[in-house]
Amino acid sequence: MILKRNFNPFKVWTYVQTEMLFALAVAALAFGVSRLSGAAFSLPFPVTAILGSALAIFIAFRNNSAYSRWWEGRTIWSNITHSSRVLARLVITFTDSHAHQPQYEAVRSAEFKATMLRLIIAWVNALRLQLRKEAADSIFSQRLSQEEAAMLERFDNLPNGIQLLMGRKIYEAMANGTLGGFDSFQMEGQLLALAQYQSAAERIKTTPLLRQYDYFTRVFLYAFLLVLPFSLIGDFSRLGISYWMIPVSLLVSFVFAVIAKVGEVNEDPFEGRITDVPLTSICIDIERNLVEMLGESTKPESQQTEQGYLF
Repeated sequence: MILKRNFNPFKVWTYVQTEMLFALAVAALAFGVSRLSGAAFSLPFPVTAILGSALAIFIAFRNNSAYSRWWEGRTIWSNITHSSRVLARLVITFTDSHAHQPQYEAVRSAEFKATMLRLIIAWVNALRLQLRKEAADSIFSQRLSQEEAAMLERFDNLPNGIQLLMGRKIYEAMANGTLGGFDSFQMEGQLLALAQYQSAAERIKTTPLLRQYDYFTRVFLYAFLLVLPFSLIGDFSRLGISYWMIPVSLLVSFVFAVIAKVGEVNEDPFEGRITDVPLTSICIDIERNLVEMLGESTKPESQQTEQGYLF
């Protein structure tokens, strides 16, 4: 996620360099044709205006849709943060509330709390890695016991497997007296919420923005870049400053190219790019919160921005 207010021009250039090089080539061609023919070969400007209007409609729709997808992705992870904290609180408070019961065992209860919070942390990190299509080796080596890792190796959907494991741990705790009464019902409510948020995130990940809008936006953009210089050259030649057509054409092309690119890079918020939802930072914050709730002194450092970016 970008936090800084000012952008590096060279970074912006990497996003639109293909479109700008195409625009430069067409502008140079229009200028060359005008010079070689001795008269301005130009298209009526209403042609470009109509095409620009159609392009603006497509860009506006895609940008609005892309921002909605990005914001929904951020909202989903805000809800994941909330439900993770609530589930951790329920695990700790419900377990501690049975300290007066005859079957209460302090070591067993402490182990259950630590295991559940570790699995919650493993789940959020597994979901992050799954959405970014990154290897989950760190989850198996750092977050899971050998027994748990062996059980979960058969799962293609690791977060779903971890949820199953959490459910089993809850009902084992109900059976041995670590939990009691209706404790499991409220915990299951938070597991259900996490499962719903996972499904919503997977929907965004696996369902692209309608491809026809993406395709025709790109087609209309290049068509606009193609006809724009030939619509401008006539007016600039009549003013005796035909060479000014090139920078003006590039400026207009740059504006449309950047606006189109903003929507393109925002429509997939879980790719791990500088424009995406900062999943790593969110997961670290969740882990810090849960470790504090468990009363441990060692916790990961908060992620700091890197040159104005948060990942």
